[in-house]
Amino acid sequence: MNFDPYALATASLRRLDPETAHRLTLRALQLGLGPQAPAHPPRLATHLAGLRLNNPIGLAAGFDKNAEVPDAMLAAGFGFVECGTVTPRPQAGNPRPRLFRLIEDQAVINRMGFNNDGLESFIARLAHRKRRGPGPVGANIGANKDSQDRIGDYVLGFARLFAACDYFTVNISSPNTPGLRDLQSHQALQDLTGRLAETRRDLVAATGLNPPVLLKVAPDLAKDDIGDMVETVVAAGFDGIIVSNTTVSRPVDLQSLHRQESGGLSGKPLFALSTEILRQFHLAARGRLILVGAGGVSTGAEAYAKIRAGAHAIQLYSALVYAGPGLVSVIGRDLSARLAADGFSTVAEAIGQG
Repeated sequence: MNFDPYALATASLRRLDPETAHRLTLRALQLGLGPQAPAHPPRLATHLAGLRLNNPIGLAAGFDKNAEVPDAMLAAGFGFVECGTVTPRPQAGNPRPRLFRLIEDQAVINRMGFNNDGLESFIARLAHRKRRGPGPVGANIGANKDSQDRIGDYVLGFARLFAACDYFTVNISSPNTPGLRDLQSHQALQDLTGRLAETRRDLVAATGLNPPVLLKVAPDLAKDDIGDMVETVVAAGFDGIIVSNTTVSRPVDLQSLHRQESGGLSGKPLFALSTEILRQFHLAARGRLILVGAGGVSTGAEAYAKIRAGAHAIQLYSALVYAGPGLVSVIGRDLSARLAADGFSTVAEAIGQG
């Protein structure tokens, strides 16, 4: 059995307050103390809305809110990294404590509230990346809590970051900014996607660039709303959907004392719910959208299940709290083996085959 110093460090950090542990992790990565993962099996190379990925395992937003360590996480083995959520103006987020480990459940509850340094700091960090890693870096954009024009916040973030990142995720599904999920309703979503589509056309004409745009949705949607949401996103010319954000539901079998904390639940208990919603989006999309599967992935088997349910790629974050950054390579090897065992020579061949 190989000794994994990063797994040991992860276990040690769990003795600290979650936010303190996270801040120390980011600092270590900034100092170059993160892992350097071996190359993933060639079978895992794929594409996501035209972006080339060495593997389909992405880092979800929330880990690197301020674009401090995207290249360190690419070096750790992620195929793509999503930074944010970033809002136009800096904001402190919700009062602490606001982040809770549910150790017995291999889960996390957070009510962070889009705490971040704001758009200008985010742009500056992306502009001053010293060693660019071997994969795309995306920006997850949101709205300030006290904004009088939330759609305007998304448009501003999109326009200011347009030339600074490889793709965009429009986050309207966090449960921790009051009223944000209202943007998932039919008319509000049409207004938002329409404004962004118009802005995108102008920016493409002005710059010649055209980074992919994804929408991130909640797992708590009614199934009857999924088809309508897909049609709205397709009509706006968006490239795909990330399924899904955290859930406000609480499975009855949660064991941790923190299970009743308010906020979004992520980690293992989210896997079944988010994967079923992903399957519904795959059926509704009929190949017209790229889908990214997020929620509860901590093993190669779970990554494979997301792909077979319709995901072109997957994202994870909460699992790193318990397994450390070496998990990415473990998932990659297992996923490659599962693809091979089922006769798939590429990730793309397995999409939606579950």
